[in-house]
Amino acid sequence: HGRLKVKTSEEQAEAKRLEREQKLKLYQSATQAVFQKRQAGELDESVLELTSQILGANPDFATLWNCRREVLQQLETQKSPEELAALVKAELGFLESCLRVNPKSYGTWHHRCWLLGRLPEPNWTRELELCARFLEVDERNFHCWDYRRFVATQAAVPPAEELAFTDSLITRNFSNYSSWHYRSCLLPQLHPQPDSGPQGRLPEDVLLKELELVQNAFFTDPNDQSAWFYHRWLLGRADPQDALRCLHVSRDEACLTVSFSRPLLVGSRTEILLLMVDDSPLIVEWRTPDGRNRPSHVWLCDLPAASLNDQLPQHTFRVIWTAGDVQKECVLLKGRQEGWCRDSTTDEQLFRCELSVEKSTVLQSELESCKELQELEPENKWCLLTIILLMRALDPLLYEKETLQYFQTLKPGARGHHSGGSHQSPA
Repeated sequence: HGRLKVKTSEEQAEAKRLEREQKLKLYQSATQAVFQKRQAGELDESVLELTSQILGANPDFATLWNCRREVLQQLETQKSPEELAALVKAELGFLESCLRVNPKSYGTWHHRCWLLGRLPEPNWTRELELCARFLEVDERNFHCWDYRRFVATQAAVPPAEELAFTDSLITRNFSNYSSWHYRSCLLPQLHPQPDSGPQGRLPEDVLLKELELVQNAFFTDPNDQSAWFYHRWLLGRADPQDALRCLHVSRDEACLTVSFSRPLLVGSRTEILLLMVDDSPLIVEWRTPDGRNRPSHVWLCDLPAASLNDQLPQHTFRVIWTAGDVQKECVLLKGRQEGWCRDSTTDEQLFRCELSVEKSTVLQSELESCKELQELEPENKWCLLTIILLMRALDPLLYEKETLQYFQTLKPGARGHHSGGSHQSPA
């Protein structure tokens, strides 16, 4: 009697079920038609239309993106330049609509890379703007970050411009691991340092500026991991260079032993250990003490009797590690049964955590800042772990008691986290 009839919950559920069934039939029918055409070699624009219907709803159907690429490659040989330009423009628009359905679709981003890579003059400025729009919606979308790095490389965007872009996103939201990571890639490009090692050290003025930025981040949100990871990168726990720690030659055992700073595999094509006896090369077979010849700190070889002749005043043994361009030499004197040469390592050096930041004033300043934060956030494990790291880097023996106190403050889970990674530390 004039009232609008409202469907019951059962009727609504039934209507949705029927709608889903209808969509599924259309989906399956379109998919089957695509595969039939593909098998028959009918790679025409109708396949683009069919795959558009499916990918527009489900952009993660990887096989259909392959079909579209096959069709586009076929049409490249049949269309005029004007027709191809219109086709590419439509394809880019379709891809953007798919990204709005799923901004983290692997297949869609990959297809866009493929398409742009085939254009004679891609509009990279437009692509950078597209990345900016999607990152404004979700600044943590690592698919979009990967695509932006691809675009920036192709367009030869200056690293300074990309660094400024990360500034804008970090300022808007400190909790952005991708932005922090991108900075760690860009800064060494902007400030190349000779002999800086694989991770790339930074000039002190740049380092201090970055430390100030990341301090603002973890003082704002101490529980966010991304800023702490970037802080650790700035401190630069770089792997120390390979070193020959000790060289020992024994006349009784007719054996020479070499000790490295870390486990190494001797004998590969690039990692060769050369032995010179009295300035003449000597071909020997290197082995580990257990005979397994796996990466090891210690390697040894047998020496021929001629290299141990006691009639000469002395023999000089020089070992050259070609992979690290390092060498060490020792002398076996007449009448002596052994000769050796080793590094002199102080207790402080032995237990120091390897950090590439060399100026203790910078480390000391960071330690004080972290202690200030720890007073405000006494249970924050990231702050506690960083304090321990800094104290080990500065003077582990001086801070020994204080370090143990901080370990006691850590919760059991955090203690396990730190001890689980302790095998990477020299201590």
